[in-house]
Amino acid sequence: MLKTNEKQLVEFLLQCQPGPPKSRPSWSVDHQGEPFLLPSIGGITLNVQAGDSAFGLAGDHVEPGVSCTADTQKPFDHPNNSVQMYSCAGNTATIVSGEAKGEKGVVLGHHGGSEHVIVDFPRKVKEKLIYSDTIMIHAIGQGLRLLDFPEIVPFNLSPALLKRMKIRCVGDDVLEVPVTTIVPAACMGSGIGASHVAKGDYDIMTSDELTVSEYGLDKIRFGDFVALRDHDNRYGRAYRQGAVSIGVVVHSDCRVAGHGPGVTTVLTCASSLIKPVIDPAANIADRLGIGTALKTSKKK
Repeated sequence: MLKTNEKQLVEFLLQCQPGPPKSRPSWSVDHQGEPFLLPSIGGITLNVQAGDSAFGLAGDHVEPGVSCTADTQKPFDHPNNSVQMYSCAGNTATIVSGEAKGEKGVVLGHHGGSEHVIVDFPRKVKEKLIYSDTIMIHAIGQGLRLLDFPEIVPFNLSPALLKRMKIRCVGDDVLEVPVTTIVPAACMGSGIGASHVAKGDYDIMTSDELTVSEYGLDKIRFGDFVALRDHDNRYGRAYRQGAVSIGVVVHSDCRVAGHGPGVTTVLTCASSLIKPVIDPAANIADRLGIGTALKTSKKK
């Protein structure tokens, strides 16, 4: 078991609510120059959840589950920036008002631009929600450290999810991390250059069909753990040869140039001390029994 500073972590209760769907005021234009009008960010998205494919939807930047915000009028200000920065993948979110009061969900990550925290709830729960309902996130994880691996830095990762990722020590200083996909550095787009990764995401560009096919990028699902080659996320999102970052997929593929499935960073290292290994079940849904995995277990 990995030794961490879990007992020293600060826990917050963060208050938020579902954020209504957002739309652009006019046509969007894709990377082929074609205009489109499609569902996009935000909302209580009934038929999309963790474990579903991030490709093939009649949408753009679709966020699975419930898109949560503290203040829709001040997405980049307090208190919404605090909800963004302190919510971590794997945190529990509890509905505390309305018809769905008492129901629980799981944080997948956060999406920059929309400034939403993405929370997975079962469809039957989402159908009871309204946009004025209150959701409390039990936030713990920011500041997490791996005591025996100080060069590997966690961000946005709850201790509970870390324990379920099936990470394995290899030798004295390398961690073997299961992922569904290994993404080449050249595919990382929108979000590069951000000063830190404690909020927001960045996108896997999918405009080149040959690269998408070669690396199986079109097989990515919401909630997948993916490895980003040669990307150092310790002090922002930057290219560095030999670096490896691990992230969680939080929104769908996109048609706009420079965009694609969005990734919230959970682990990063400036050198090759993270060794990604392919595991088709390296997804939050499969690891925590939520989303599509919850639906499958109920059918058995």
